[in-house]
Amino acid sequence: MKFSCGLDAAIYVMGGKWKGLILFWLGVQPMRFGELRRAVTGISERILTLQLRELEHSGLVHREDFQEVPPRVEYSLTDFGRTLVEAMEPLGDWGERNQSRLEALPPK
Repeated sequence: MKFSCGLDAAIYVMGGKWKGLILFWLGVQPMRFGELRRAVTGISERILTLQLRELEHSGLVHREDFQEVPPRVEYSLTDFGRTLVEAMEPLGDWGERNQSRLEALPPK
């Protein structure tokens, strides 16, 4: 795949409403599916599953299946994923500084 610029490539990998939040929470600590579902408020099971698969396919997230009964699967960031989370931190800081202003905007 060919991208027009670096921002185009980054948005391709983490674009959409949910991937950034999933990456953020996995940056805090590795999590099981249910923990992630509770942390990412509003996401459905189906969408979380799809987004995790895409992040895993991109090499940002590692899925570890412990082959136990009951089943236990844990998701964590790869080294590659950690570099993206580090790049997202200034954007998160900007959002925190401007959160009240953005919350005051009229709905779209």
